[in-house]
Amino acid sequence: MPKILIIEDEEVIQRVLKKILESEGYEIDSAYNGVEGIKKIKENDYDVVLCDIKMPKKDGIEVLEESKKIKPDLPFVMISGHGDLPTAVESMRKGAYDYIQKPPDLNRLLTSLRNAQKLGTLVKENIRLKKKISKKYEMIGESKAIQKVKEIIEKVAPTDSRVLIMGDNGTGKELVAHWIHQKSKRANKPFVEVNCAAIPSELIESELFGHVKGSFTGAYKDKKGKFELADGGTLFLDEIGDMSLSAQSKVLRALQENKISRVGSDKDIKVDVRIIAATNKDLKEEIKKGNFREDLYHRLAVIVIKVPSLDERKEDIPLLVTHFAKKVAEEQNMKPKAFTEKAIKKLQSYSWSGNIRELRNVVERLMILGGDEITEEDVENFSGKS
Repeated sequence: MPKILIIEDEEVIQRVLKKILESEGYEIDSAYNGVEGIKKIKENDYDVVLCDIKMPKKDGIEVLEESKKIKPDLPFVMISGHGDLPTAVESMRKGAYDYIQKPPDLNRLLTSLRNAQKLGTLVKENIRLKKKISKKYEMIGESKAIQKVKEIIEKVAPTDSRVLIMGDNGTGKELVAHWIHQKSKRANKPFVEVNCAAIPSELIESELFGHVKGSFTGAYKDKKGKFELADGGTLFLDEIGDMSLSAQSKVLRALQENKISRVGSDKDIKVDVRIIAATNKDLKEEIKKGNFREDLYHRLAVIVIKVPSLDERKEDIPLLVTHFAKKVAEEQNMKPKAFTEKAIKKLQSYSWSGNIRELRNVVERLMILGGDEITEEDVENFSGKS
């Protein structure tokens, strides 16, 4: 049964609205002023709030603004007198779904509440799906090393500070970047990834900044670059240590001035992008060799996160094995398999130069080739380790 909170200081109107809406199958809760309304919004879950504008202690606009900070996705339908119309319009700009004039037209009121409820349900479903999708990038582990990484993410994610993620191949640098984005205020905006090592040096500038038609052979039409595509969101520059010096210079300008220009154009384009970079190289050594700009390094390394190798967090291997075994069973449509304690200890005894990525591949191999329960003998025979 949908639940509606009516915030209305006039008792007669409150009573009439409650009677009508209960007859339509709604569960009704009441508040007689804005302060009481905010308290109930904090303490309860509602599908829609029906809120008067003119009230003592705290008016409807103040209630709306405060509620949006507490529960930003809770739909509001405002009730206004004829003289309140400019305020009612202002409430729409501040996030109200609709406003109804007093005395309310019953059909209009019911239609508005139904539509507001549907919108609220849709938003909740989108949030649920987003949380489900985000599990793809879940960081598994409870070791001190990984807890330290998680703590830094919690602190840096809500800010717009640039982050440099360092670590060996296969340690999960991409997961860290996704976590920072998903926990940031930019989470509903694009997350755009560029693998700087996979793009030829002569094409990296076009990939990052876009190009105009005819700017080089093969440029048959205008193209947006990754900076433009990530506007408002996060741009993840993976393996930035492999970026050409020419492209580094342009990235530095983009970070300094928050604007870029497409290849073949002198027109500036303003961009609002948070940069997260990652590398498996020691950038300070690359600076000494002349392969990386020191000024760009200092622009990127506002916050540095060092992702530990798997050998530095072997106590996480039991959790990781269970997680990967479950994922492999789902992906391969296989019967779930358990790993014996001795099998886990055997896996913990190995050195993992390929880190998390290597462990995931070994678990998949053992799930396919091992018995109904993965034993120490299975690990010795099929892991490919010695």
